[in-house]
Amino acid sequence: MSAEMDRAYANGDFIEGAADYPPRWQAAAAEFRDELGARARLGARYGDGERHWFDLFLPEAPPRGVMVFIHGGYWLKFGPRDWSHLAAGAVARGWACAMPAYTLAPAARISQMTREVAAATAAAAKEVAGPIVVTGHSAGGHLSARMACADAPLPGDVAARIAHVVPISPLADLRPLMETAMNDDLKLDAAEARAESPALLERRKGCDVSVWVGGQERPSFLWQARLLSEEWDCPWHVAPGLHHFNVIDDLARPGSALTELLIGGL
Repeated sequence: MSAEMDRAYANGDFIEGAADYPPRWQAAAAEFRDELGARARLGARYGDGERHWFDLFLPEAPPRGVMVFIHGGYWLKFGPRDWSHLAAGAVARGWACAMPAYTLAPAARISQMTREVAAATAAAAKEVAGPIVVTGHSAGGHLSARMACADAPLPGDVAARIAHVVPISPLADLRPLMETAMNDDLKLDAAEARAESPALLERRKGCDVSVWVGGQERPSFLWQARLLSEEWDCPWHVAPGLHHFNVIDDLARPGSALTELLIGGL
């Protein structure tokens, strides 16, 4: 383990008031679910595991497509209901939004999480017709990028419907994380780190990808985002002034540049 690498990937230590963010997210998420009422379909199943479920948020009219948002937390913590409110931007623009849970470490390895997110995406695709957009934040950014990989464990018809993948502050090369204390729970080895690193894998042909990252993020996250954009020859956008905890806020706003990037023109 490396203290230097732990520091490189410590986000909250460099964000003022970091401890206040999770309760704010949870309160906003609960309020959004309450406001949506029957249009919040909670706990749809995609498998038999304890965390094999997703919430589906629906617009008032038949949806134009479905956005899949994959939560972060270094594959170790949190769940989709901490961020329900981030569906608001897409829902206001006539899209459904699916937010899957997945088994966290140490109960699951990252390769299993990839398979679970693919299964959840396929299940959401059965619920909503039309194009699919996949996004996610941090560890969820990694898992969203995995859905754009040529080897993603998706049914062919579902993969063909994915019109855009937008990893937000993604972890694209997992090899540095093998040197962090969190790897005691992640249990990454060299083979899995390589096999699960989007930047080391081939992007699926025809899958449109854009990378998004905050300008005030840790240098390691700026490097990860830039690396993915270079390896996949896809655009990346650095959102000025935003850090790792507020870079996702614009998903809740229908007119934001991030929401427009995700679903504009689809």
